[in-house]
Amino acid sequence: MKKWTVGKPDRNSVSALMLGCGVTSLAAAALAAKGYSSPESVIDALNTDELSDPFLIKDMQEAADIINSAIDNGEKICIYGDFDCDGIMSTVILFSYLTETGADVIYYIPERSEGYGLNMEAVDKIKDDGVSLIITVDNGISAIAEAEHIYELGMRLVITDHHQAGEQLPHAEAVVDPHQQDCFSPFKDMCGAGIALKLVAALDGGDYTMALEQFGDLAAIATIADIVSLKGENRFLVSYGLELISNSDRPAIMALKEVCGLNNKPVDSRSVGFGIAPRINAAGRVGSPRAAAELFLCEDFEEALTAAQELDKLNNIRKKTENDIISEIAEMVDKRPELIRGRVIFLCGTNWHHGAIGIVASRVVERFGKPCFIASDSDGEIRGSARSFGDFSVFGALTASAEVLEKFGGHPGAGGFTVKNGKTEEFRQLLEKYALENNKIMPAAELKADSPLSPAELTVQNVEGLNVLEPFGTDNEKPLFFIENAQILDIIPLSNGAHSKLCLKLGYTKADALVFGKPPSELIVEKGGICDMIVSLNINEYNGKRSVSIIVTDLRPHIFEQSRYFAALSAYEAFLRGEELPKNYYPSMNPTRNDVVKIYKAIPNDGICADTLYIRLNDKSINYCKFCVSVEALRQLGLITVSCSDTKIKRVRVSQKADLDSAPVLVSLRSRLG
Repeated sequence: MKKWTVGKPDRNSVSALMLGCGVTSLAAAALAAKGYSSPESVIDALNTDELSDPFLIKDMQEAADIINSAIDNGEKICIYGDFDCDGIMSTVILFSYLTETGADVIYYIPERSEGYGLNMEAVDKIKDDGVSLIITVDNGISAIAEAEHIYELGMRLVITDHHQAGEQLPHAEAVVDPHQQDCFSPFKDMCGAGIALKLVAALDGGDYTMALEQFGDLAAIATIADIVSLKGENRFLVSYGLELISNSDRPAIMALKEVCGLNNKPVDSRSVGFGIAPRINAAGRVGSPRAAAELFLCEDFEEALTAAQELDKLNNIRKKTENDIISEIAEMVDKRPELIRGRVIFLCGTNWHHGAIGIVASRVVERFGKPCFIASDSDGEIRGSARSFGDFSVFGALTASAEVLEKFGGHPGAGGFTVKNGKTEEFRQLLEKYALENNKIMPAAELKADSPLSPAELTVQNVEGLNVLEPFGTDNEKPLFFIENAQILDIIPLSNGAHSKLCLKLGYTKADALVFGKPPSELIVEKGGICDMIVSLNINEYNGKRSVSIIVTDLRPHIFEQSRYFAALSAYEAFLRGEELPKNYYPSMNPTRNDVVKIYKAIPNDGICADTLYIRLNDKSINYCKFCVSVEALRQLGLITVSCSDTKIKRVRVSQKADLDSAPVLVSLRSRLG
C-alpha cells in the first residue's frame, strides 16, 4: 500500500491559469498543483518553442571546428556511444550526419559486458582501425584514465555528454557538457541525443532546420527513454519529434511502429516509452546494441522490418528474463521473509542477467516500497544495480559501504556497484547501518494526486482539455485526481476476472471506473461500500460516441487512517529487526488468542491479500500491528502461507493442534512486556 498525498491547488492560481492560458479547470488545477502560479511561469517551463543557440554550450564551437577540420583533412573518425537507447540514438544521429558529409567515419558501441563508457581495450581496437579522432556521445565526462590513454596512442578526443561533471575533466580537445560550471547554456537537462543533435546543428553553422528535420524523431525517442525532465527545450524537442514519428517515412520507425502495434494510432510519449524505446533498449540488455543501431541506419523497409522483429524477440527475452528473476526473488522471500523486512532490500542471486537487474530493482522498489539493491554473482564477480526514491540516497549508501565494494557509482536515485567476493552479508549490514543513521524514518512510497475531483468536472470537454499538457513525462507527469466518497453500486469482473469494473455513484452522478490487474476478490472495497480513489482520466471512443474513462490507480475505503497504518507497519518491522521501541508500544502490539482465531477464521478458502483481509475485518480492537503479529504467528506455526510477492494468505491443512504461544514472534514480543 502506498501513502497518498492529495494536492490542494490555490484557487486564485487556478482561476488565473484558466483565464491567462485558456485551459480547462482540470488542466489549470494540474498546473497549479505542479507549482505554476501564473501564465508566465507556464510559458517559461512548458511553452518553449525553440532550442537555444548550440554555441552557448561550453566548447561547442571548438568541437565543431575540430570535427569539421577532421572531415576536411580526411581523418578517420570514430563515434563512441553507449549501449542504452540514448547512447544508440546519439550514435546514429552523429554517424548519419558525418556519413552524409562524406566523412571517413565508423562507430563503436560497447557491449554491456564491457561496462559503461570508454574502456582501454576498445580504445586499443579503435587505434588499430586507423582512427585519429574519437568523439564520445552520451559518455566520456568521467573517463580520466581512458582519455590519457587515447592521447598516449596519438589520437585526439572530443567529448559530448550530459552526465554530471566531476572535479577533474578528461584530457580532450573539447568537452561539450552543459553541466560544467562555466557553461552558459540556459538549458542543462538534455539527454545525450539532444546534445548530439545540437552538435549536428553546430557543425551545420548553428541552424537547427536540417538537424531537427532529419534527427528530431531520434532525439525525441532518446529523451523519453532516458527519463530526463520534460520541461523547457526537452518538451519542445519531444513535441517536435512525436510529430515526425507519427508521420514518419524512416524505415526503422515504420517497422518498430508495426511490431509495437502502433500503425494508424496516435503516437505519444507513453507509446514511445513503453513500446518503441524498450525494444531499442532490449538490444543492449540481452543482445548487442549494434543490432539497434543497424536498424536505424538501414534504408530498406523490408530489411528494417526483419531487424525490428528481431528486436521484438529480444524484448520478449528481456521480459522473460526479468520475470524469471522476479519469480526467483519471490521464492527467496517466501522462504526468508526477513529479506524484505529491513530498512532497505538487498538481494543477491546466481547468474542473474546483468542487463535485467536494473529493471528488476525498479520493480522490487515498486512492489515493496523500499530502496532496493540487487546483485548477481557470476563466477565470483558480484555486480549489482540499485534504485531508490524520496530522501534515501543510493550513492550515499554505496559511499558508506565503500570498504566492501570493488567499485561503485551513481546518484541519489540509482547506482551500480561491485561487491568484493565474500562480503555480501557485510554489505547488507552496512546498508542497514547507513539507513538507520541517515534515515531514522525511512521514506514511504507515495502516490500523489494533483487535485480533488468533483463529479461536475467529469465532462468530455474538461478531460480532453488535459491534452494541452502533453507530452507527459518526468517533471510533467500525467495528472492524477482524487475522488472522495464514491458509493460502490456494483463490482463487475472483466476479462475472465483479470480486471474489475466499478459502478459508482458520485454525488448525483453515476459513472464507471476500471481497475486493471485486479479481480474483484482482491479489491479492498466491497459492493455497497464507500471508497476514495486516485484516478487518471481519458476519453473513450466507441461507435462514434465519446465519453469520459476513469482509470483507477489506487483505491481504499473512505476515511482510511493511513497515518496509523504506516506508523503501525513501521513499528512492526522495527520490532522484527530487533530495534528498540517505546515501552508502551509492546502491549498494543500483543494480540489475544481470540484476535488470532478471528483472523484465521476470516481467511477464505481460496485465500486473500493481507491488506484486504485487514480492512474487511473492520475490527477496531485489532490494530494493524496486532494483525501483522497474528499473521506472522500463524505463518510460523505452519497454519497459513503468506506469499511475499503478492501478500496473499492461504490456510494450510493441518492434522493436529498448534500451540499458539510457542510462535517465535509471540515469544519475542511477550519477553519485552516484562
